[in-house]
Amino acid sequence: MVTLNYKHLRYFWMVAKAGSIARAAQQLQRTPQSISGQLQELESSLDSALFRRVGRGLELTDIGRRALQYADRIFTLGDELLDDLRDRPARPAVEFRIGIAEGVPKSLVYRMIEPVLRLEENVRLICREGRLAFLLADLAVHRYDMVIADRPMPSHLNVRGFSHLLGESSLTFFGAPALLEQLRGRFPKMLDQAPFLLPGEDAAIRPRLVQWFDDHDIRPRIVGEFDDSALLNSFGQTGVGLFVAPTATTAYLVKQYRVRAIGSTAAVKEQLYALTTDRQLQHPAIIALNKAAQEDIFGQGDRPPRAKARKPPVARKGRANGAKGRA
Repeated sequence: MVTLNYKHLRYFWMVAKAGSIARAAQQLQRTPQSISGQLQELESSLDSALFRRVGRGLELTDIGRRALQYADRIFTLGDELLDDLRDRPARPAVEFRIGIAEGVPKSLVYRMIEPVLRLEENVRLICREGRLAFLLADLAVHRYDMVIADRPMPSHLNVRGFSHLLGESSLTFFGAPALLEQLRGRFPKMLDQAPFLLPGEDAAIRPRLVQWFDDHDIRPRIVGEFDDSALLNSFGQTGVGLFVAPTATTAYLVKQYRVRAIGSTAAVKEQLYALTTDRQLQHPAIIALNKAAQEDIFGQGDRPPRAKARKPPVARKGRANGAKGRA
């Protein structure tokens, strides 16, 4: 069985393009005798003459022209292959898909996710925001590697998953300097009748925050409600209302939005969870994210995350519901 020697074919192709053995030998940095010998071997294997001599030059035979068409396609495709491989990363990117529940503080999420992009693995980050129920439905069919939420996996949803506590933070109240100059009294009484921006109804801290207002006999004047925490912060920056955010974000908010912290409470805490379909955290990106949360953001050291199903927190009845209506 005759097999094609691609080295011989390359020499034939170069001679056909150059028009002579001498010029092809220069380009290939070979002796003319070596090139001539390789051509003879190719013609012998094909049992056909590829060139005929015309004067001092060479001319392709009919078989030679057909062979040149194939050689053009072969080596052009080879060059395209090399160009394509050179343009690609040395290692293919591994997709890391995260769902982020509405209301989760984006400044905290960024600080947790950012270390993922510094892993040795080539990671392509894909983040999507949405309502928790829809995100968990996609998590169940593995469209996400994890979902970041402000509550554990809800028990009423038919989704098999596990809740890993990333950390928790007390809450701090913020306001623009111009607005704070208009308020009287000390914290927390200064919040009474003050304009306030409330987290949206899906935020886990909302019922607890409203209950805290009720416990302290405070009735802020609610001027807006926001599902998106970044949008809430932007409105707070303009001075239209006070707002609350995790204490862990204080330095960022003061610098980024030029607001001032006026007081805090540990009675209400923002909790963040990684919701996954695996009991153990095994994905390198999830491990990096969890480490950033545990050590750098919430300051919990090496305490291992909890991975158990829990019911979402429920606001107390009675006064909490009434406070929500008054807020």
